Amino acid sequence: MKVSRSSLDYVPVKRDDTELIELLKSQSGSYPREGFWKGYFRLRNGGYAVNHKRLHRVYKDMGLPLRRKSKKRLPLRVKEPIVIPEAFTHTWSIDFMSDALYSTRKFRTFNVIDDYNREVLFIEADYSLKSSRVVWTLRHLVSRYGKPQRIRMDNGPEFVAMLARDWSEANGIEFKYTQPGKPTQNALIERFNRTYREQVLDAYIFDSLDEVREVTEEWILDYNNHRPHDALGGLSPIAYRNKNQKILPDSVPLRSTSSGNI
Repeated sequence: MKVSRSSLDYVPVKRDDTELIELLKSQSGSYPREGFWKGYFRLRNGGYAVNHKRLHRVYKDMGLPLRRKSKKRLPLRVKEPIVIPEAFTHTWSIDFMSDALYSTRKFRTFNVIDDYNREVLFIEADYSLKSSRVVWTLRHLVSRYGKPQRIRMDNGPEFVAMLARDWSEANGIEFKYTQPGKPTQNALIERFNRTYREQVLDAYIFDSLDEVREVTEEWILDYNNHRPHDALGGLSPIAYRNKNQKILPDSVPLRSTSSGNI
């Protein structure tokens, strides 16, 4: 039959990988973020002679390979200076914040302010805020205050969702994205976020989401109607808007600012 006698009589030897498994378990426990090759050289440098192909087989069988994170490729963002509009409801700034209840359950807030007078238009708080919820909130604000010409935001995952993009295009609203890692390009909302965190999120220990919403609502009333702002000449946002109210034309000029103080 033209079959070699050695092949016919060959009995494969099943290697005992128990010792290798224990070594890999010990290594993965001590260095959980190190990959295969670092583990291999640690064993070799420690005097344990092992073939890398055999080690990799055991390594995969144990389910140890690290999951690689793929980089998100964002579209190129153009650097633009912060500009203050000359009328209310021309440019809005939006952003997300995170915090936790006393029970350690995390929640998020979606903050919207008007760049003209730093007025808080809305703060939505919930355990999860998806792009559909963001669009619903923006729709509500457009019905209440009118349609802005542009909305400034960062590169958060909620904002790059197709639903939000389609909504802005359908309504003729320009979404102005800041460059990644450049929070100063959205300094107005970033400065507001600090004030909101210091005076609400960090100032109280919340037991429920209803408490967050109740305290936030009371704080917004004071912030918009009574709290003086240095950038507004010591006036509150509502008082400043009532004093300098202008009708928004199709296109209004913007004035540059060198600081984002609220």
